Amino acid sequence: MFSKEESKKIRQEFWTSFGKQYPHKWILYNTKMKEIQLKFTFDRKMAQVSLDVIDEDELIRDYYYEKLQSLQKILRSEYLPDIIFKENYELPEGKIISRIYVEMDNVSINNRKDWPAVKSFLATNMMKLEEFFADFMDFIKT
Repeated sequence: MFSKEESKKIRQEFWTSFGKQYPHKWILYNTKMKEIQLKFTFDRKMAQVSLDVIDEDELIRDYYYEKLQSLQKILRSEYLPDIIFKENYELPEGKIISRIYVEMDNVSINNRKDWPAVKSFLATNMMKLEEFFADFMDFIKT
C-alpha cells in the first residue's frame, strides 16, 4: 500500500516516462469539439484509451453517441476490433458520460512491471482512435 504522496509520485513518473517514450502530440482535449475528448486512463486496476462524450445535456450526449454508434462497424473492422460502447458510463466521481473505449485489465500503475505493456497498449490504441477520429470528425461534428 502506498501513501497518497507516493501514489502521486508514481503516477507522475509513469506519465513522464510515457511522454518521453512516445513523444507524440496527442489530440486528447484538442478535438475542436467541447463535447468530445480522447483520454488515457491508467489506475490500480486497468488501463483504458477512450473517446468520451462529456456534455451535461443528455440530449446532446445521446446525439453524439448515436453518431458514434452508426460508425461502430467501421470502427471495429478498420481501427479497433475490441472497442466497447457504453452509453451511460459512470466516472469515479459519479458523473455520467458516454464512452467508447478499449481496456487492458489486471494491470496497475503501482506495478512497474506492467508499465512496458501498458505504454505500448496506450500508444498503439490511441493512435488508432486518433486516426478514426480524424477520418470521421466532420461526420461526427455535423
